[in-house]
Amino acid sequence: MASPSPPAPAAGSRRRRHTIYHGHRRASPHRPTVRCGLFADLSATTPRPLPSPSSSTTTPFRLPDWDPHSSSSSAPSPPSPSASATARRLSPLARFLLDALRRHQRWGPPVVADLSKLRRVPPTLVAEVLSARPPPPPPLALPFFLWAGRQKGFRHCFPAFHALASLLSAAGLPAAADQLPDLMRAHGKPVSHPQLTLLVRLHTAARRPLRALNALRRFRHEFDVQPQVHACNRVLGALAAAGHVEDALKLFDEMSEGGVQPMPVTFAIMVRVLAQAGMTERLLEMIGRMRKEVCRPDVFVYTTLVKTMVRRGYMDGCIRVWEEMETDGVEPDSMAYSTMVGGLCKAGMVEEAAELFKEMRSKGLLVDRMVYASLIDGYVAAGRVGDGCRVLKEMVDAGYRADLGIYNTLIGGLCGIGWEHKAHKMFQIVLQEELTPSSETISPLLVCYADKGEMVMFFGLVDKLVELGLPAIEFLVDFLKLFACMDGRELKAVEVFEDLRRKQYCSVGIYNILIENLLKIKESKKALLLFEEMQGSVDYKPDSCTYCHMIPCFVDGGNVEEACSCYNSMMKANWIPTISAYCALVKGLCKIGEVNAAISLVKDCLGNVENGPTEFKYTLTILEACRSKSPEKVIKVVDEMIDIGCSMEEIIHSAIIYGFCKYASSTEARKVFAIMRDRKILSEAKFIVYEDMLNEHLKKVTADLVISGLKFFDLESKLKWRSRID
Repeated sequence: MASPSPPAPAAGSRRRRHTIYHGHRRASPHRPTVRCGLFADLSATTPRPLPSPSSSTTTPFRLPDWDPHSSSSSAPSPPSPSASATARRLSPLARFLLDALRRHQRWGPPVVADLSKLRRVPPTLVAEVLSARPPPPPPLALPFFLWAGRQKGFRHCFPAFHALASLLSAAGLPAAADQLPDLMRAHGKPVSHPQLTLLVRLHTAARRPLRALNALRRFRHEFDVQPQVHACNRVLGALAAAGHVEDALKLFDEMSEGGVQPMPVTFAIMVRVLAQAGMTERLLEMIGRMRKEVCRPDVFVYTTLVKTMVRRGYMDGCIRVWEEMETDGVEPDSMAYSTMVGGLCKAGMVEEAAELFKEMRSKGLLVDRMVYASLIDGYVAAGRVGDGCRVLKEMVDAGYRADLGIYNTLIGGLCGIGWEHKAHKMFQIVLQEELTPSSETISPLLVCYADKGEMVMFFGLVDKLVELGLPAIEFLVDFLKLFACMDGRELKAVEVFEDLRRKQYCSVGIYNILIENLLKIKESKKALLLFEEMQGSVDYKPDSCTYCHMIPCFVDGGNVEEACSCYNSMMKANWIPTISAYCALVKGLCKIGEVNAAISLVKDCLGNVENGPTEFKYTLTILEACRSKSPEKVIKVVDEMIDIGCSMEEIIHSAIIYGFCKYASSTEARKVFAIMRDRKILSEAKFIVYEDMLNEHLKKVTADLVISGLKFFDLESKLKWRSRID
């Protein structure tokens, strides 16, 4: 509430100077107590003219005149709402210091000059500045911390040390944050457990469990600070989450040696670590030790162990843990049963899962839909589709409604055993339940109809999809992916495609699937016919996937020029070829002696693909070795490739030819080939082939140099005129 304004002073009397303080201070006759108020508010209510540029250099600094919201000393800027809300949590002096640090961006005499305008910076103010949000950057925070410590009679407080460590850790400097105890000891401060807790919290929050473990051990050995169980639990949990099982076990043993009494949470973390690693024997020993030292594991601990081991696939250990739980007298709950039944069904142990299911129902526990779905999946995977349908009936009788995934599983199972008529009835049930069919619902039925030649039923189902407003073309693409990949169905898929094309059910994706599967069975002619058909079509032009399939096809057929034409078409459309297309085209170019084009294509691949082939990476390594004009360095690279099992492709030998012809001479390339022949890396026939390739490439390089020289001296026209006379 605003206080009443004082009466106007008499004429000629001396104006009384009012001083306003921020925060709670000890009252005195000459200094009143003020518990609220901000300089920004005071400056907003009392407008103050900006000083002129000439007077700003001569006017001394006055703290009441400073605006904490201004980003520079010349002109204030309106702060953002978030920045002003954060700034209001800080004292005006802290905002002044932060403003000085952020304005200069780097430590130097101007920063020191601004900081020296304050008579003294207390330790609490240093801690407030370092813990501000956002904090000052480390290149400014650390010099500010050291500058404050050089004040006469100054000693940093613990919050300042902690704020500095948090700032360094948040800035990605964990090694600097680890020096917190050394810094405290250098300033005469005792190192205690709160510093260890801080470092552990910082490292574990940033997912650096090994650094947290190192800090734990360092405090115990160097500073004689015994870690408490809560800090150890945090490090154990971080190690478990990162998969450092051995380190977690060693830390647990060190806790026992150091006299740290484990808690139930400690044992819970350890048994989960052992369950994740599948160490069943150690897990059972840890459960026994937990039962002996602290308490008996409850149903939640056992359920977590079962869930962890099921997720990792350790079903033998999971069964032993289940038996241990029954021996321990712990009654499993619905979650434990559901997890165990699902794990057994996934492992193919359907009979054991059915026994647990009966036991679960006899105890009156809640059987949810996931248990029924797990049993249905298990029965269908085992080929017992009738039992799966029986479980579906039991689920419906229990009041549950089957979801689309359960129907998809049963439809796929029925189609797998040749009962497509029953699968079609179940499809009708899906429509009655007002569920939207998916590709997993339709594809098994289409496969059955296409395999048996029942095209009337096939197109009846496709027309039903169109009637329901579903994307029939996308469903047909998924169907062909499933049908054409089945052994011996590739040519049958082409026949189905002919029927689809007559019904105008076609797309570029369908063409690509057929071309891909025809190339797998070496039916290149039929694949070429489909590709030519796409090129002549208006609606189904080849896309990136089509060209990537056809480039290896043309290369295998010896038509490298057409493969290069496909690559150029992709470049015009800004499409990136696949790695297999790159490798095939490079191999084809090397075979016809186009070394320059092959090397250019290798560089293009490594520039466009995230993780290119190892042979391409070694190609650039060999080019770099050729730059040194040393055959021995090239042989070292070849030996390294042989050691790691990298194949010696044509591009490697082409790189040797290209590199030495560009950076040295052909003599060094011949030396490398001779050494590779003597060491049985190259056969005699290959040696002759690459020597001929070297000679041809040398002729091309020489011809290119001659033509470049003629162009440079403008003699190319005379050469053409003379050749006409000859």
